Amino acid sequence: MAQEREIDIAKNIRTIEWLKTELLSGVSGLFKALLRGTEESAADALSGLVITAYTLARRLGIPFSRLEARIENRLRMNVEQGHEIERWYGDLSALAKHFEERR
Repeated sequence: MAQEREIDIAKNIRTIEWLKTELLSGVSGLFKALLRGTEESAADALSGLVITAYTLARRLGIPFSRLEARIENRLRMNVEQGHEIERWYGDLSALAKHFEERR
């Protein structure tokens, strides 16, 4: 039983390391997609990054609901503090509204 637990822990550590490299690879893929200039390839790269981030959070013991609560909290905080992206485009409040509507 202890050996199985040790194997699970080692597997989880390897998975976390792999997901970290996936994040880096995903950012690289996004930059390449932006160079190609196609919206479809950028959307694919961004969706991959989001999936990897959620998966990494879960492997780190952070439930999806808690991650999303932190995202929403951070969005509210940035809106209240007048983050430049919010002031210029209103993107953060639009994303906060999107989260709200999905509930």
